[in-house]
Amino acid sequence: MDDRTAVLATVQGYFDALYDGSVDGFRAVFHPQAQLFSSEGGNEAALDMESYMTRVANRAAPASRNDPRHDEVVSLTIASPTTAHVRVRDALLPNRFVDELLLVKFAGGWKIVSKAWAYDTAAVTA
Repeated sequence: MDDRTAVLATVQGYFDALYDGSVDGFRAVFHPQAQLFSSEGGNEAALDMESYMTRVANRAAPASRNDPRHDEVVSLTIASPTTAHVRVRDALLPNRFVDELLLVKFAGGWKIVSKAWAYDTAAVTA
């Protein structure tokens, strides 16, 4: 599998985990030491993986509400044989997110090592 296809497969796993609210799905695509950041609406967040997994486990999954999916790869840049940046759009209604995903290619494949997100509550309707 070429790198572009492999990165997109990792991103699809991310979209699926987000929609399904799957802690196991996220663990499959994120590096265990990944860091996640946002300062949206003045609410600063700097999370390690375990803190993020707690958030995921304690919120309703879009699939549980039959929300429509809003998965989109906006851009993908493979900067080197071992690094990639992917900008995606997705949703946890009523919020529409833009996520910046930084991936690194390890011996076991591409993993998300960092995520920064922003959202807009007016961008999506159910």
